[in-house]
Amino acid sequence: MADYGYIVDSHCHLNYKQLREDEAGAVNRAREAGVGCMLAINTKLREFDEIREIAEKYHDVYGTVGIHPHEAENEPDVAVAALVERAQHPKIVGIGETGLDYYYDNAPRDMQQVNFRAHITAARETGLPVIIHTRDADEDCVAILKEEMAKGPFKGVIHCFTASQMLADAVLEMGLYISISGIATFRSAKDLQETVKTVPLERLLVETDAPFLAPVPHRGKPCEPAYVMDTARFVAELRGNSFEELQEATTANFFKLFDKATPPELAQSAA
Repeated sequence: MADYGYIVDSHCHLNYKQLREDEAGAVNRAREAGVGCMLAINTKLREFDEIREIAEKYHDVYGTVGIHPHEAENEPDVAVAALVERAQHPKIVGIGETGLDYYYDNAPRDMQQVNFRAHITAARETGLPVIIHTRDADEDCVAILKEEMAKGPFKGVIHCFTASQMLADAVLEMGLYISISGIATFRSAKDLQETVKTVPLERLLVETDAPFLAPVPHRGKPCEPAYVMDTARFVAELRGNSFEELQEATTANFFKLFDKATPPELAQSAA
């Protein structure tokens, strides 16, 4: 395993208003905290250019292309070709976020499912991992993943994991990864904390989902990528890992899963 010496925020929304207003500040504070790489997530295709521009601006920021399940009705005609085309950009390293959200039901469930499958197809065609959002939709999420995996393998991660042990076990069996956000630090997250203990270290990622879900001790504040360090420290202690062990493993896991991304220290030296 490479000696990275930093951690990765595997899921943040740098183009959202709360972060975009001080984008450079948020990136610099993350670097100062020990965050060596950030993944800026696309949730609306009409905002893809913002993600691309941010990723181009910083050597340690990559981006994705995708349509969030909340937007499945607002952008209903997602074409696999449109995702694949945008994914050709050298700094775009993932497909999503996509998936199912039956908690808010901001889009009809059938449209969410069509959207989800289109993203999986794009992930399969590009070889890039799919970033999956799932809430209150465990059974349908597992069913779709199994059906799609049977059509041909693809890589992916369940981001901001809050689902059941059943879903965790199912996605791990399929070879997918699980990413943990600041929710794991909440006092109310006892079931999630128990599940976090069961995830093999070689399949674990950490994230902020900034500007949302600031971990303890930052609850009530807008979240930012620097705070992934607090989540990582909590998760390490929860699991009985040293912080250094968790840092190295989750960073290595990120670059193994998002293998189109180049570790920033190598990207800089090659520039």
